Amino acid sequence: MAKRALRSIVFLAALALPGTAGHSQGNEGTAFVQPTFSGQFAPYSELPDAPEPGTEAVDLQTFDPPIEEAPAATSLGSGVASYYGKRFHGRPTASGERFDMHAYTAAHRTLPFGSRVQVTNPSTGKTVVVRINDRGPFTRGRTIDLSRRAAEDIGLIARGHGTVELALLD
Repeated sequence: MAKRALRSIVFLAALALPGTAGHSQGNEGTAFVQPTFSGQFAPYSELPDAPEPGTEAVDLQTFDPPIEEAPAATSLGSGVASYYGKRFHGRPTASGERFDMHAYTAAHRTLPFGSRVQVTNPSTGKTVVVRINDRGPFTRGRTIDLSRRAAEDIGLIARGHGTVELALLD
């Protein structure tokens, strides 16, 4: 019963409110201005001029970069090189990494793993730099086993082996 009485009071109060309740008191003829996209951002201002360069600045127009010298090489003499490829591709090498016949790597009996060796084929004049990552060769009279990619680059593929000059880099 109390709910019914409360509803009646609320209904009568709503009838007593003026018809403009909940509406703005402003002029109905004033249009609402929709903000624009560009109006939502700060105005663009030019950047200030760049400061004058200090005394430590380098003029790149007149600067000659230092010429890098070729790494010092220690001759290891000449020997016979052969190559190994598809049969050993993906197998572990003596250093523990997998052999990649497309990389510039080589096998040598005594040089430390990671040594970089410049291999030159005197008959073609071509040179490659390989990284030692395996032990070998195990064929008598051979000095170094190159990956197939390195052997292709200096022209050893046709014969399968050839005389090369070796130099240990840095």
